[in-house]
Amino acid sequence: MSNAYLSLSRVDMAFGANVVLKGIDLAVQRGEFISLIGHSGCGKSTVLNIVAGLLKASSGGVIVDGREVNAPGPDRAVVFQNHSLLPWLTVYQNVELAVDKIFRGSRTKAERKDWILHNLAMVNMSHALERLPSEISGGMKQRVGIARALAMEPKVLLLDEPFGALDALTRAHLQDEVIRIQSELGNTVLMITHDVDEAVLMSDRVVMMTNGPAATIGQVMEVPLERPRNRIALAENPAYNHCRQEILSFLYEKQRKVEVLAARGSVRTPSLLSSRA
Repeated sequence: MSNAYLSLSRVDMAFGANVVLKGIDLAVQRGEFISLIGHSGCGKSTVLNIVAGLLKASSGGVIVDGREVNAPGPDRAVVFQNHSLLPWLTVYQNVELAVDKIFRGSRTKAERKDWILHNLAMVNMSHALERLPSEISGGMKQRVGIARALAMEPKVLLLDEPFGALDALTRAHLQDEVIRIQSELGNTVLMITHDVDEAVLMSDRVVMMTNGPAATIGQVMEVPLERPRNRIALAENPAYNHCRQEILSFLYEKQRKVEVLAARGSVRTPSLLSSRA
């Protein structure tokens, strides 16, 4: 797709003799919310780290807004499963550090302060500006991490299982916050997840990865659900449940079929499963 905002083209990744990814092709449009899902060890986080510039692909490349990715940059912000806040800095200072690094030459101190406060308000953390990370909950830490990433005004927001370490209720609240913020800002988002319901609830498309070694994209599914989305209403929505079943079928039936064929010697590498498979 030539007009893609984010594109991965023929991306392979090997660590020595261990081929982790093979032939990753993905085109993401501006403002899309894309989830990558697959079994543990299938290379989802490796894909995200290549887009982030934290890893360099063995072959192939990544383009963001017309520019090749060769290293980390402020046009791509990452929120990890662990919040990665500096423990000796307050909530405000953790966001301030990122904002000052990016905008010190282009915005006044007053403008930077207003921008920090704006982003912390967006994630409902205005009440905890002077608290240290040790003084707030895990969910609040993730909110600060998201505020810090958004404050960088990235072209692409990269989420690496950002809710994985949270309890179910906190996870649901934070998912809803991210959905709301993405709707307001129109961010382009690439999220790694193990959670089928999370993928369907949050995404415009779900990218399903085959099992490794030499993992690739097996199926890409459109999520035809209107926004804004209400998790309670979606529980009885036929389209939601169809999407959920499609992902479960891919992960637990199609992938098992490939593994059985591989064990019998019928295939030499994981199949590229189409949406018709």
